[in-house]
Amino acid sequence: MEEYREKCRTLDRLMDEYTKEGAAVAFSGGADSGLLLKLAVIHGRKNGSPVFALTAVTELHPAKDESIARKTALDLGAEHRVLRVYELKQGEIRRNPADRCYQCKKYLFQEIRKAAAELGVRVVLEGTNKDDLNQYRPGLRALEELGIKSPLKEAGFTKEEVRRLARDYGVPVADRPSAPCLATRFPYGEELTGEKLKKVEQGEEYLRSLGLYNLRLRVHGGIARIEADNGQMGLLVEKRREITGFLKELGYRYITLDLEGFRSGSMDEDLPASVRQRFGKDPQADRPEAEGGL
Repeated sequence: MEEYREKCRTLDRLMDEYTKEGAAVAFSGGADSGLLLKLAVIHGRKNGSPVFALTAVTELHPAKDESIARKTALDLGAEHRVLRVYELKQGEIRRNPADRCYQCKKYLFQEIRKAAAELGVRVVLEGTNKDDLNQYRPGLRALEELGIKSPLKEAGFTKEEVRRLARDYGVPVADRPSAPCLATRFPYGEELTGEKLKKVEQGEEYLRSLGLYNLRLRVHGGIARIEADNGQMGLLVEKRREITGFLKELGYRYITLDLEGFRSGSMDEDLPASVRQRFGKDPQADRPEAEGGL
């Protein structure tokens, strides 16, 4: 308990420091960026400095993220801005290489930094937490290179601690499931298109409409592989006829249920250690990392 309280005090000090002359929060509408925005607004008001919520709307994220982010920013009392970013126009992102997350984060946060500068603020905050360092996330290197601040990581907050503090502050998205970019549903090396991403988004939205919580629809050519929490596999079996019918209408030929269940980053499991070493290094933490969205 005392360790958690110390983390809270550290985070509070960091947010006070980072908002002294104004700040922009890269805001996806999830729990991590939601907590950051809440704290930024509190400290910004105390310091008399501007705070902006900047939401990047891209082809790699579900369309509903924009409306969730907009409503949440309004609820938290922040000034909200939407940036339209067309990542698939970038060949290095579209080709979906092993360092796609690095290429994507670098391009995305360069745009966010430009927008922040136009609003008159130099500090950009984003919501990486301590748990993200345990996965393959080459995008974290791009954040370091661009000087983006990650207060939750700096204070040592785990995802569960983020959700706990967000609930205490009344952040409306405290329990929202993580929603990494849709590119993570495809094997590295498979070219990304707007049509492929849209089909995955439609498939996952349908599955969530059945009452599923954590889930991913991973695509391997004509195979759709469903990952879900172990406790919800019975629902998938019960609804198998409806599910296969819907997903086949989207164009998938074979519909499968992954018996290992939901797990973040499953498409990274076959990456050789040499690739992880080359692309997945956090220079500040000096340890392997892992992905995420805003």
